Amino acid sequence: MTMLKEGRPTTPQALAESDAAPVPATVTGNRALMLEEALIFEIGSAETTGVDFAQAPDVADRLGNLARTDSIGLPGLSEQETVRHYTRLSRQNYAIDLGLFPLGSCTMKHNPRLNEKVARMPGFADVHPLAPQSTVQGALAVIHELAGWLVTLTGMHSVAMSPKAGAHGELCGLLAIRAALEARGDARSVVLVPESAHGTNPATAAFCGYKVEDIPATPDGRVDLDALKGRLGPDVAAVMITNPNTCGLFERDMRTISDAVHAAGAFVYCDGANFNAIVGRVRPGDLGVDAMHINLHKTFSTPHGGGGPGSGPVVLSEALAPFAPLPFVEKQGDKFVLVEEETVEDHHGRTFGRMVAFHGQMGMFTRALTYILSHGADGLRQVAGDAVLNANYILRSLDDVLDAPFGGSGPCMHEALFSDKGLAEGFTTLDIAKGLIDEGFHPMTMYFPLVVHGAMLVEPTETESKAALDQFILALRSVAERAKAGDEQLKGAPHFAPRRRLDETLAARRPVLAWTEPALADVAE
Repeated sequence: MTMLKEGRPTTPQALAESDAAPVPATVTGNRALMLEEALIFEIGSAETTGVDFAQAPDVADRLGNLARTDSIGLPGLSEQETVRHYTRLSRQNYAIDLGLFPLGSCTMKHNPRLNEKVARMPGFADVHPLAPQSTVQGALAVIHELAGWLVTLTGMHSVAMSPKAGAHGELCGLLAIRAALEARGDARSVVLVPESAHGTNPATAAFCGYKVEDIPATPDGRVDLDALKGRLGPDVAAVMITNPNTCGLFERDMRTISDAVHAAGAFVYCDGANFNAIVGRVRPGDLGVDAMHINLHKTFSTPHGGGGPGSGPVVLSEALAPFAPLPFVEKQGDKFVLVEEETVEDHHGRTFGRMVAFHGQMGMFTRALTYILSHGADGLRQVAGDAVLNANYILRSLDDVLDAPFGGSGPCMHEALFSDKGLAEGFTTLDIAKGLIDEGFHPMTMYFPLVVHGAMLVEPTETESKAALDQFILALRSVAERAKAGDEQLKGAPHFAPRRRLDETLAARRPVLAWTEPALADVAE
């Protein structure tokens, strides 16, 4: 044991059971630096204000009976109270800057600070979508250059930059496919979606008015090629396939699938959410893909989550390029032009229309291009290699304690998939996830993909070091062993989080989303 001069141990030591004493409750509810935080309504009062305002001048009322004169019920807090409230709340949140985010198929990778610095540069951060194009040539150049890199990296013909997210990109791709079919007078009504595809795929197809039919997976977790070929016909508009798929596996028959789909007169849509595993190594265009969205947050390190802002550019094959949406950036001579309805003329007359009010998400474009240029071709290739290496390291480090249903299907790609097989009676994937919270980790993706019972999907990404992976493996191994041994304490996890385990069904079906003043709540009861 290493000792300080004062004689205190610097290495954590487990107390003997006889030495353990009950942990006393604190008067404040705080636990050292884990501070209990009340609701903002409970801190402040609607009768007070933290700011002094000058007396408002008497002006004519132009709102008539729409004017509101009663209190809106917001609590009045001082600046110090407000800052402390939100700082305390932020300390209870998990973030990629705190630790590993093992969410499978979500690619929660580190956002380099260089990207943030460039995105905040004048001319990017303050650009206005209605500014005259002659005054924003630098911003248009960024969009154009990023589009060129996305086309190069995917081996496709063109790209639609305006879609705002992955699912929005799926919609863009299917609308382009529908426009192409309509242009040749071919009415088709069915979209085929393999079981191993992302859950947004069938939802998007249904939203577009197509009938969705499933294609089963083989025992090794890949698309059943014979089943797919057997279902192709004149009513099939497209196949929406995720590659690498949500079982963490590369579809080895992708070229054969594309050839069969094209021979049937249909199109291939590829969900590009997992492009992070193959960027710089595989070009989807070489595999016969007609449309694929790219989640810039998953592959090119732009911020992820929080409801936006997002960006999901869609790369298109030569067959679909004429139907791409407006607007898009085009270089005409020595200047960049944003081509819209008023300027499209005849050279893009078959566009299906537009999906957004303006040109897309400038902040995400700037960050993604910064990431690409700072990595270069060799760096992007290494990104994919390290992502795959890290996922396989996790898979092989835990397959002796957790069941890996496709562990024998060859190396996994970007994510490792486990099931709940072998857990003690009454223990579930949820118990393991809650136990991980106590260990200081955000839980992995649970119960998806649906082809695996009690699925646990872990994606470490390329940004995690071996030391970070070893710590996560240690934690997950410990929790899994407790679940297999039937440790009843695990059923009460998390024990150390700000709040204990919720009744998640009740919380989802009867959420309490509004604060009610206690006195009024008591009367309502």
